[in-house]
This record gives sequence, C-alpha cells and structure tokens, in this order.
Amino acid sequence: MDLKAFTSTIAQIAEEKGIEKQKIINVIEQAIAAAYKKDYGKRGQIIKAKLNPKTGEVKFWQVKLVVDEDDIYSEEEWEETKNKKKEFAPEGYSEDKEGLQDDAEEKVHFNLEKHIMIKDAKKINPKVKAREDLEIILETRQEYGRIAAQTAKQVILQRLKEVERETVLNEYKDKEGEIISGIVQRIEDGKVFFDLGKILGVLPREEQIPGEFYKSGQRFRLYVMKVEDAPRGALIILSRSYPKFLSKLFELEVPEIQSEDISIKSIAREAGSRSKVAVDAETDGMDPIGAMVGQKGTRVMAVINELGGEKIDIIEYSENSEKYIANALSPAKVIEVKIMPKNKARVLVPEEQISLAIGKEGQNVRLAAQLTGWKIDVRSPEGEKGQEEEKEKEKKTEKVEEEKEEKQETKSP
Repeated sequence: MDLKAFTSTIAQIAEEKGIEKQKIINVIEQAIAAAYKKDYGKRGQIIKAKLNPKTGEVKFWQVKLVVDEDDIYSEEEWEETKNKKKEFAPEGYSEDKEGLQDDAEEKVHFNLEKHIMIKDAKKINPKVKAREDLEIILETRQEYGRIAAQTAKQVILQRLKEVERETVLNEYKDKEGEIISGIVQRIEDGKVFFDLGKILGVLPREEQIPGEFYKSGQRFRLYVMKVEDAPRGALIILSRSYPKFLSKLFELEVPEIQSEDISIKSIAREAGSRSKVAVDAETDGMDPIGAMVGQKGTRVMAVINELGGEKIDIIEYSENSEKYIANALSPAKVIEVKIMPKNKARVLVPEEQISLAIGKEGQNVRLAAQLTGWKIDVRSPEGEKGQEEEKEKEKKTEKVEEEKEEKQETKSP
C-alpha cells in the first residue's frame, strides 16, 4: 500500500466532504471487513477490521456473543417464538433476509457463527462474562477476489454518503434558531431554494416576507426554523417572516443584547409591514431604546434595510400593565389605561390621536395587543363619556319599562 497516497486521499476526502478523518478510516475498515467476509467468512458472522493508517497493517476479528445455558432457547421454545414472530411480521418479511433473532432479547437462538458458550469463551479470555462480546483474532488476508473488491467499493460509497449526511445534519441541527447566509439558487412552486454551502435550504411561501422579490444569485440572511432528517438528506426549513428572525437580527447589530445589558421581552410582527419590539434594561442606567436605535438610528436602520423597509417600533417594557399597554400603542399618546376583567384594557387617547392609536386597518392596536397579551379597546374621552351617557339612558329606559309592567300587573284583576 502506498501510505503517502493513502493518507493524502483520506485528508482530501475529509476536507471536501467536511468529515472527520477517523470517520473515513472507520468506513474503510467496514469495507475491508465486508470484503474479508465475502471471500473468507461465513454467513451470520460479524467481522471487524482495524486499519493502522501509519503502517497500512490490517487486523481482523470475529465478534461473538458469550452465552450460557440459561440464555439459549430450547428447540421447542424457539419454534414457538419463531411462529409468533412470523405471525406478527410485516408483509414481505423473510427469515433468511431479516432474521428472527435479536441478541438484546432475554434469550437467543444459538448460532455457532454468532454465539459462543461461556465455557468455551473462557478458554480464549478467562475474564469474559456472559452477555459480553468476545473478539476472536482471525488470520490476516491480503488477496481478495473481484466480487469482494466490488463489495468493499459499494460499502465505502454507501457509508461515506451516510456519514456525510449525518455530519451535515448534525452541523445544521446546531444552527436551529440561528441566522445563516444563503444564496438564491432556484425558485419552484413559490418555494425558494438557497445554497447554504454544503446543502440546500428551502424557504416556503408562508415563511417569506410578503412582497419580497427573490432572484438567482441574491444573498439573504435567513432564520433556521427546523432541521429534519428526510429520505434524501437533511431538510433545512428557513424563514424570513418568523418574529424570532427579527430578534436575532438585533442581536447581530446590538452588542448590549449579547452582553445581556438589555433584553428583548416580546415581539409582535406582521412581516413586510410593521413590527413592535419591547425591550428592557437589565443593567442600571442603561437606555434600552437608545441602544436598540443606535447613534443616528444606524442600528435599527440596518435591521429595517435587511427586512426591505419594514417599520419597527421599539418600546420600553414595563412590569406595570397600564404603562406597558400605553407604551405599546406608540406613537399615539395615551391619556389613561383602565384594566378591565377578562384580560381586557380600555385605553383613552385624545380625539385627534384615535386614528393613530388604532392604525391603518387596525394594525397598531392589533400589534400592541399581540405584544402585551391584553385585549385593547381604544376610545377618546368624548366617546367614553358618550357611551356612559348611552348606558345611563338605557338604564333609565329599562327602569321606566319595568315600572309600567308593574302598574299593569297591579291593575289587572
């Protein structure tokens, strides 16, 4: 074996695929073991190989499970168990192909190629115990036939794909809930596919910012919502409309969030249109709104530009519900907040501020309600007074009607 070329190839594969060198060596060992079993082993055997990349030497072992008499099915027990398993087995199940035996079960059906009695095992390793694996050294072989070589090649290709898939899945699984950068590769049926480097990610229609335009070659920041293990590999679900995407963008722009001097308490967002962000100071003397906005608005503008001009209201969080609700209705000025039963709040604003407090198509009050968790009813003092007068009139009318009914009941014989 040309060790220099061999180690160079391993290093190259590791770099191209992003796989650890040891994992590649493990794959090669599995392939060599498969080739050994093909030419020199028997059906049912478990063969392991150990490759020394420095010397090129390969050692082989056969692995057997150590059992005693109590671990083995009798022939009657085995027939009964086998029949039960066949009865409940899925359609197309084959004993020859699948096997009916699980060594993790309480008992096993003894197979000379897979099991060894403890009395025989102790002759090889006196310290071995029942239910442990015993490794039996096999003769090293150097020559392999064409079929065995083909088997080894298939094992390497298949296992490398599996290891690469597993590596990518784990890598992106760690990025769930984080922001990554991607380049638009193609658009199909409203879905946008992004090149993330080692894999493609998909931005579903419902996770896109309404009105945002995507074209091939554009680079975007994306929020990793979910990473799933799909039949064709890792499936990366991306988002640009999720509220958490907004908070992560601010984390990148505002160092005080990373240092935990300020914190984002809540976000209400209608992607592509407007968002409200409630922030609070965790350190005395810190101005949370000023930190979020930045000098001359540079920080908040960087986020707005990333979101294509989406309006962002930054408001100060408060433990006091009345104050928090009043802040949430910004930029409208609030006269008074009345906390009502059933998680409702009645807010009084100047007559000229009503439309500003409610917002276009009710957006401002709707976002304020989402942000605070309160059902908000916006009114002007005049409207409040008028409604109270209406209620008084209704009460008087009801009282007059009740008095009439009482008089009629008294007159009737």
